[in-house]
Amino acid sequence: MHKPAICVVTGSRADYGLLRGLLHLLQCEASIDLQLAVTGMHWATEYGSTWREIEADGFPIAARIETLLASDTAVGTSKSMALGIAGFADAFARLTPDWVVVLGDRYETLAAALAAYNARIRIAHIAGGDISGGALDDGYRHSISKLAQLHFVSHEQARRRLLQLGEAPETVQLVGHPGIDAVRDCRLLGRQELEACLGCVLQPVSLLVTYHPATLSEEGALAELSALLTALDGLDEAVGLYFTGANADAQGREADAAIRDFVQRRPHARSFVTLGTRLYLSLAQAVDAVVGNSSSGLLEVPSLRTPTVDIGARQRGRFRGDSVIHSEAEPTAIQSAIHRALRMERSSIVNPYGDGRSSKRIAAALLARLPAEPAGSKSFYEVQRP
Repeated sequence: MHKPAICVVTGSRADYGLLRGLLHLLQCEASIDLQLAVTGMHWATEYGSTWREIEADGFPIAARIETLLASDTAVGTSKSMALGIAGFADAFARLTPDWVVVLGDRYETLAAALAAYNARIRIAHIAGGDISGGALDDGYRHSISKLAQLHFVSHEQARRRLLQLGEAPETVQLVGHPGIDAVRDCRLLGRQELEACLGCVLQPVSLLVTYHPATLSEEGALAELSALLTALDGLDEAVGLYFTGANADAQGREADAAIRDFVQRRPHARSFVTLGTRLYLSLAQAVDAVVGNSSSGLLEVPSLRTPTVDIGARQRGRFRGDSVIHSEAEPTAIQSAIHRALRMERSSIVNPYGDGRSSKRIAAALLARLPAEPAGSKSFYEVQRP
């Protein structure tokens, strides 16, 4: 007898870390077929070939969808999306899942959603309704939401935004953010074990830095990075600076090259192409602050009681807790924000994104909706105005 199938899409080390808890729960359900469609940065050597981490965790890969090209321009992004739509169309025709589960706001995620929508496969979208504000992500995220039949949102503001987009209230579930689950479920490394894995001794004062190009920045995608590096270069040379690689966005390779050049000039700076979930979270807990413009600084890092300095426009509109200090992309302002973070009382930090049980709620909701009929037309929910 054919078992109902749930296909989960992952395109990067970041979303895989968030989805791992849900994947474990679904894998334990003997009544369903869990399918994993792996795409995007996972298959690129320059981004660490992170598909190996998926296999090491015991998840069979049901479909390999190649999307990345040797270009990080806007034209290259569009061509990658076209490759993704074609690859996912073939994969879904072969796998015939009841549900396709996607997370977040990447362009390869939108490609998967478009292919599933055209095939009338039901789509469940995790972490819709957010606003970042400084990148193309908002357009991708809201487009995915309009294609989806079921929504798992992280906070009340996101729920209300989806209602504004015309999504019916019964399809929008407030579950919290799976990043909190990832922190809760991860066995973090102690300092000595972490230093052995990193191949360096952490400095007494240290920062974890992640920068992704601000794709909607009026000054240019790398202008904010230049300001960040100038600010960091003005810190005491004894401060440890540990960089992780940029996403496969427009000008991502240029950002990584600028960071590598910077690291060579600083005695206590290191850069890593990818750390993986466990190393990243362990390092985020060990440092004195997380700096940059990654959403992880707003979502997961507060659960580690580590302050975050969020720089520039990329995450400007995103819901945040009190431990996240926003700074404009100007060297003096960035340095001031870093010094504020270093003075913050870590024991008082609270994460506003849930209780670490979102994966259980998502799994239960999906399993309750199996088997699923082909997706039909969606009605537009009209918000009643006073």
